[in-house]
Amino acid sequence: MSIKNAYCILVGVFCLLIFPVCSRKLYTNNSVSSFDKQGHRGCRGLMPENTIPAMLRAIREGVTTLEMDVVITKDTQVLLSHEPWMNAEIITKADGTPVTPLVKTFDAGMKPHPRFPLQQKIKTVKPLLIDVITNVEHYTKSQNIPTIYYNIEIKSMPQGDGLFHPTPSSFVDLVVSVLRKQNIASRSIIQSFNVRPLKYLHEMHPHIPAALLVEEHDSLSVGQQINKLGFIPSIYSPHYSHVTLKLLKECAKMNMKIIPWTVNDLTDMRRLKTLGVHGIITDYPNLFTLL
Repeated sequence: MSIKNAYCILVGVFCLLIFPVCSRKLYTNNSVSSFDKQGHRGCRGLMPENTIPAMLRAIREGVTTLEMDVVITKDTQVLLSHEPWMNAEIITKADGTPVTPLVKTFDAGMKPHPRFPLQQKIKTVKPLLIDVITNVEHYTKSQNIPTIYYNIEIKSMPQGDGLFHPTPSSFVDLVVSVLRKQNIASRSIIQSFNVRPLKYLHEMHPHIPAALLVEEHDSLSVGQQINKLGFIPSIYSPHYSHVTLKLLKECAKMNMKIIPWTVNDLTDMRRLKTLGVHGIITDYPNLFTLL
């Protein structure tokens, strides 16, 4: 063995000893493709958001990952919903009449969405996460479609603890429990704008990759955001307007993948892909075929 080769081996071993967490940050076990096509809330631009029909339509449009929001019900069930209440903008009672926030019987697909005119109207409901996974897994197997990945958002703010959602630890544990029962933890990501659930996830469930979501008007630098979080997540998910070549280089140095949200314009999608992002979250996954 040459001195040069021996030196290279020693350097490699040194890096593995000094930086053991870096291999996990790549989340190679959860790598879906060279470019991750994520359907936002299933495919909100085409079907009622966070519903089983939206997830199945997104799969037919060729997504690699289904993005969704979850909340916890009073009886500790994990339910797909962007808000921890029935949003009157998109929800009606079963008979079509308007809702007030806490009704238990509702339709999630028949009311026209004022911001998504192409959204197909269909009678459907907000489903439990376990039912979404069951339907998706059955559908992909029956149609011989490659396995799908899941990107699950947890919304958690201190003022909402015990009111709109459980504490971060309980919230994360309830979600992870479903993922494990359904045997999809190895194909799952948990994302949040709030650092509390991500910190707990990193500490107690480090095998599940974390994605840090960044608000459109967040003025903190990448370094400041990571310092606030306390660890380097697998994925950095900023509003797409934040993505620059400089940001890509900063994230590359920290070994973080960049998957911006929510990109609904084809020109923006093409620009971001050319720039080098690792994936895109969109309400219109049908646009992926045009990239």
